[in-house]
Amino acid sequence: MIGQLRRVGISLAFAAVTGGQAWAVTESLEQRGEYLARAGDCISCHTAPGGTPYAGGDRIDTPFGALLAPNITADAETGIGRWSADQFYRALHEGVNGRGQDMYPAMPYVFYTRVTREDSDAIFAYLRTLEPVRHDVDVNHLRFPFDQRWTMAGWREIYFDEGTFKPDPARSLAWNRGAYLVEGLGHCSSCHSPRSVLGGIEARKDYTGAEIDGWFALNLTSNLHVGLGDWTATEIATYLKTGVYKGHATTLGPMAEVVQNSTSHLSDADLSAMAEYLKSIPPDSSLRAPKPAPPESRQRGASLYMDHCSACHQARGRGMPGIFPPLAGNEAVIARDPGNVLQVVLQGIPMREGYSPMPSFASQLTDQQIADVANYVRTSWGNTGVANATVPEVARLRSRAAQ
Repeated sequence: MIGQLRRVGISLAFAAVTGGQAWAVTESLEQRGEYLARAGDCISCHTAPGGTPYAGGDRIDTPFGALLAPNITADAETGIGRWSADQFYRALHEGVNGRGQDMYPAMPYVFYTRVTREDSDAIFAYLRTLEPVRHDVDVNHLRFPFDQRWTMAGWREIYFDEGTFKPDPARSLAWNRGAYLVEGLGHCSSCHSPRSVLGGIEARKDYTGAEIDGWFALNLTSNLHVGLGDWTATEIATYLKTGVYKGHATTLGPMAEVVQNSTSHLSDADLSAMAEYLKSIPPDSSLRAPKPAPPESRQRGASLYMDHCSACHQARGRGMPGIFPPLAGNEAVIARDPGNVLQVVLQGIPMREGYSPMPSFASQLTDQQIADVANYVRTSWGNTGVANATVPEVARLRSRAAQ
C-alpha cells in the first residue's frame, strides 16, 4: 500500500512538473496544445515572412547551407494532415520525419525529445485544428554532402541523447517545471550556446551566449559579469513577458520575436518557474559534460556504419518500412552469436519480401572492419547484443564462403 501511494505521489509530481499551472482543468486538449505550441515557439520557424501561420517556408540559414521550415498545417498533401500522433511524437522525440528520414537539427528535436507523450499529443491535436494550407515546401537547400541525410548518423551519435525529461526529486516543483520548459519546449540553449564546427553545442558552454543570424544571444548563466547573475528571478520573468529589463535592456532581433510569439503568452507561474531554473545555471555552465569518448573499436564501427550502412538503414538503425529492414531491435542482429550479421555483411542478401537487396561488402571491408561494424550495430540504439564478433571468426566465415 505504501509503495502504491509512493508511485501515485511520484506520478502526480511529474504531472505537476510537466503540466504545471499553465492551463485550467476545464481547457480542452486542443487549447492545451495551443499553449504548448506557444511555449515551443513553433510559429516563429514555421511561418514565412508575410505567410500563413504554420504553413512553412521560413528560411533557416546554417553554416552548411539553408533549410526551409516545412508546412505543419493539417493539409493532407503538403502538411501533416496524414500524420498520426505516433509520427508526430516520433518527430519530436526521435527526430524522424513522416517519411522515416532523419531530420536536421535545425528542427530542435535535440531538446524536444524531453517533451512528454501527453504534451506531444496535445500539440498535435492543436495543429490538426489549423486550417489546411496547400504550400509545398522544398526543405533541403544544404550543400553537398550535408544535403544527404545519411550524414546525420555520425552527428546524432555525437550530439543526440534521446529521452523524456525526468524531474530532479531534490529540486522544487517550480524549478523542475522551469527546467522542463527551458531545456525542452523552450529550447533556449539552442540559440544561447556556441556551436562546434559540426553544428553541435560545445561541451560545457551551454547558455554562455552565441551569434545567431548576425545577432548575439546573451549569456544566460548566473555569471555576475556577463550573465544573469545580478538579475532577480522577477526581473527575468518580467523580461520574458514584456521584452524589457527596465534601465538595462530591451529585446532585439530574434529574441524580440521569441517574446512576441512565445514567452509573452505564457502564464506568470511558468515564467517564474523558467526564471528560477535560469538563475540556477552555474557560471561555468557545466550542465552538460561531454560524452565520454567511446572505445576506439566503437568509433571505427560508428564511422564504418555511417559510410556504408546509414544511407539505407538510417542513423539509428530503424531502416525504412518495406524497403530496408531495421537493425534496431532485430532478433537476427542481437542474437547470442554474431554469425548472422557477419554473414550478411560478407555475402549480402538478395531481394526478399519486397525489401531491396543488400550488396556484399566482402571486397570493400577488411576482417577487422567487418567485426567492428558488426559489434557496433549489435550494441547500438538499445540493441542488447554483445560485442563478440572477432577477426578470426570473420576470416573463418570469409574462407568458408570462398569455398
